Amino acid sequence: MTLIWTGNIEDLTRANTTFRTVVRVGEHSELTLMSIEPGGEIGLEVHPNIDQFLRIESGQAQIKAGPAKDDLRETHDVKEDWAFIVPAGTWHNVINTGDEPLKLYTVYAPPNHAPGTVHDTKEDADAAERAEHART
Repeated sequence: MTLIWTGNIEDLTRANTTFRTVVRVGEHSELTLMSIEPGGEIGLEVHPNIDQFLRIESGQAQIKAGPAKDDLRETHDVKEDWAFIVPAGTWHNVINTGDEPLKLYTVYAPPNHAPGTVHDTKEDADAAERAEHART
C-alpha cells in the first residue's frame, strides 16, 4: 500500500454507483464514496467515537441530527458543493431529497469500515452491519 492516497475525488464520487465503497483506510481515517438513490437515506445512526466529514458532489439532501435517536432537533438542507461535519456521539441521517442519485464522499476519523468494503445497496450495508453487531 502506498503511503499517500491521491485521486480526483470529484470524478470518483460522481462516477460511483454503489451505496458504499471504501476507497482508503489508514490508521487514523477512512475515505468512503456513497451514492444514495432518490428518496433513499443513509439511515439513522450514531458513531460514538468517530467524527465524520461529508461533502456532496451532486444532488441535494436533508440532514437531520441531534443528541439522541428521538431528539433530532437540527435539520439542514444541503446540495452540491456543500460539506458538513457530524461530531462523534451525534445521531444523524442524510436523506436524498432530489430526483437524482446523491453523490457524496465521507471521511471517518478513526476508520469505521474494513479496507475494501463495498456495499452495492443500502440493504447490503444494513445486512453487513447486522452481521457485525451479531459478532460483538
